[in-house]
Amino acid sequence: MGAHEEARRRLVAQYDAIPAGAPVRLAKRTSNLFRPRDRSSTPGLDVSGLDTVLSVDPVARTADVQAMTTYEHLVDATLAHGLMPSVVPQLKTITLGGAVTGLGIESSSFRNGLPHEAVREIEVLTGEGQVVVATPDGPDADLFRTFPNSYGTLGYALRVLIDLEPVHPYVRLRHVRFTDLDELTAAIDTVVQQRSYDGEPVDFLDGTVFTADEAYLTLASWADTAPYTSDYTGNKIYYRSIQQRSLDYLTVRDYLWRWDTDWFWCSRAFGAQKPRIRRLWPKRWLRSDVYWKLIRLENRYGIAARLEARKGLPPRERVVQDVEIALERTADFLRWFLREVPIEPIWLCPLRLRSQEDGTPWPLYPLRKGETYVNVGFWSTVAIKDGHADGDVNRRIEQVVAEKGGHKSLYSDVYYGHDEFWGLYGGEDYHAAKKRYDPQGRLHDLYEKAVQRR
Repeated sequence: MGAHEEARRRLVAQYDAIPAGAPVRLAKRTSNLFRPRDRSSTPGLDVSGLDTVLSVDPVARTADVQAMTTYEHLVDATLAHGLMPSVVPQLKTITLGGAVTGLGIESSSFRNGLPHEAVREIEVLTGEGQVVVATPDGPDADLFRTFPNSYGTLGYALRVLIDLEPVHPYVRLRHVRFTDLDELTAAIDTVVQQRSYDGEPVDFLDGTVFTADEAYLTLASWADTAPYTSDYTGNKIYYRSIQQRSLDYLTVRDYLWRWDTDWFWCSRAFGAQKPRIRRLWPKRWLRSDVYWKLIRLENRYGIAARLEARKGLPPRERVVQDVEIALERTADFLRWFLREVPIEPIWLCPLRLRSQEDGTPWPLYPLRKGETYVNVGFWSTVAIKDGHADGDVNRRIEQVVAEKGGHKSLYSDVYYGHDEFWGLYGGEDYHAAKKRYDPQGRLHDLYEKAVQRR
């Protein structure tokens, strides 16, 4: 804690030294945002001293963690005690603070909700330059409630105390195929309500849609023994195994990072799934942060885009989104998407809020308590048709999501108008918190950051 206090002191001093009106940002080596921002020449806040697991309490089942710690390092620390965070987002370099101030989700979310729901207290450097410790029932409870989905516009997380849960050595996976999307969503409802399927327990639940008549639910459960374990960190590709086998076993660590090796399926954009290339690709570079660096280079220099233009190919629109749709409307949304947007596969991750608080417990992403939602994730590009413009497909998706009563995460491109945005993302609660914790407006507000890309 002494080292944490020193790192906190240095960060506050850096913040105080930034001139009024100058942009404020974090100098992070990794990012999982696909929302581009205006480039700034102002040096970012150095958060390198805030990336440590301070302690793990195996009796209380809690971890006290500096907010810039990646889940990769957090999981390594907690697994040593036979524990894990209640929700572990899919990619190794997502930070704990990022998952709290943004949104995280994974296959335990149908029973554990979202990562910020496991938070007991959070230490925040507010926009006013003050350090506060927010708890659900303390004097800064309003910050505790509005911090999730604020994306650093109310302040920056410095330290987080979270709940943990026990693990078993192995995870048993069943990949169940569905040829009808209504039957698939009915099965999700059964699992969520009963925590089992066909008489077998389910501890983790997600799905993969390849086509309207080829979709799978992966029903995973803890196991103390395993007849074998598969390895998808090298030449074998996890998402392809979903189509190829109905039963599988992974170590708990490999299960938690099963999607990271190929960035779900997005590594195919770099040729990393072609056997000849994969054999030459160093295993240590089969990770999401390596692919993200390649994306960042393309965003900066546009090499691939120029090569495609020389071939006479049309420009492409990035469609990288995660949306939450109520379970009863998910099949309809998927049918529309598969018909109108040429992207596959699609990831499904059911969730229910863990919170039992009355009203809207997390106003900046107002999901209803007791409702089952399905996170629908799709990450690719589509050709821009003649007579259309970049952003048209994303705008249409936003419209359909709104028609279905859903929400979309803000880590990628956002096109909502001002009033519609604040109606969807807790404008009244947000502005009250902004007035209290960033009264001088030193940090951009959420609309400026998410939509105007500041």
